[in-house]
Amino acid sequence: MRTKKELSNFSGNNIELCRTTNERVGNRTVELLLDEQIPFTKNCKKIPFFQRDKYRGAQKVYIIETNPHRYSQARRALDSLEQNIKDRLVLSNY
Repeated sequence: MRTKKELSNFSGNNIELCRTTNERVGNRTVELLLDEQIPFTKNCKKIPFFQRDKYRGAQKVYIIETNPHRYSQARRALDSLEQNIKDRLVLSNY
């Protein structure tokens, strides 16, 4: 029986593009990816109560994932976002 190694930011066929605790920033990022016709998924995870200090009191974190073959195109698209939006995104490095 083979064991499957999993990366913390790898789920299925998608890799993590970015994450944010601000819903408005997540929605703006999704709009940009839709405009650029880049495939993505947006997930929301609840932050446990005792870990909220690390996220400045946020209750949820929004995770945006994309296809590994379209990752560089998605990163270039994120570079065109406004600076105040980019400041609130945590980008993954691949």
